[in-house]
Amino acid sequence: MSFFAIMFALLLEQVRPLARDNPIHGMLRAWVRGCSRNFDTGTAQHGWLTWLLAVGLPSLLTLGLHWALVWLAGWPFAVVWNVVVLYVTLGFRQFSHHFTEIRDALESGDEPLARQLLAQWQQVDATELPRSEIVRHVIEYSVLAAHRHVFGVLAWYSIGAALGLGPAGAVFYRLGEFVARYWRYKDPQQLASAALQQVANGAWILIDWLPARITAFGFAVVGSFEDAIDGWRNYAQRFPNDNDGVVLAATSGALNVRLGGEALKTTEPLQSGHGLPLEMDVDTESTPGRDPELGHLRSVVGLVWRTVVLWMGLLALLTLANLLG
Repeated sequence: MSFFAIMFALLLEQVRPLARDNPIHGMLRAWVRGCSRNFDTGTAQHGWLTWLLAVGLPSLLTLGLHWALVWLAGWPFAVVWNVVVLYVTLGFRQFSHHFTEIRDALESGDEPLARQLLAQWQQVDATELPRSEIVRHVIEYSVLAAHRHVFGVLAWYSIGAALGLGPAGAVFYRLGEFVARYWRYKDPQQLASAALQQVANGAWILIDWLPARITAFGFAVVGSFEDAIDGWRNYAQRFPNDNDGVVLAATSGALNVRLGGEALKTTEPLQSGHGLPLEMDVDTESTPGRDPELGHLRSVVGLVWRTVVLWMGLLALLTLANLLG
């Protein structure tokens, strides 16, 4: 069932992607903001309570509806529910327009526009970036976005579906990422305490630990395997965030491209629900590899899509084995 749900969700998302300011994400932002306003008192205990309400309750409701549909209506209706949830939580089109617009600007030679688009996407100051650094940052942000919006969701959904949890894993993963990002920004509409931010960030590191390594291994399989594994083993520590470092180091080896170095600084908080956590705000060393070039952007697209095909192939084999067994 999970294979068909993922396939239909990806196809639907390609044909009719969610709008940036869709009502579903708006309601989720309002829910997370309400949880922090009403339950965050600045203590670790209440921080965990707030996190469990914000992330755990929607996940449980998703699971409850899945089981209700299986028992009362039958598995075809449960598949439809899985597709709906995956359509909201999974997909390239939630971030790929940023990548495409910057790539098109670079291909046309309009570097000022590329810097402007990068600054708007990640809310950073990109006015002084040379062309190679624009490409490098686009690669890093795009790979992390693909991990969070696609491969991490696939990992948690697939594991949850195998355990009979339906699409609850996908909701749990995406909300875990969202609250860690949203509560960290100094948005006047929500004032998350330091304790709540620490709880959300710690929970997100645990949630993303296994998916990050699954994504890195997938990149290694479809890219340069030995170089990707070597980068994972030797250069992941060069990035400030451990899970992000694993993904980016494997990407660097798989594509033979230099990543890392002095990262961009945050200039203002994000207001959108589709950005990435700007954790890379310290100076780091670079990985080995060629200097980033425009052609590497096409290589990133190929790497990501080959990994999607790998995922779908594995799920298809598991589904076939389950049907025959």
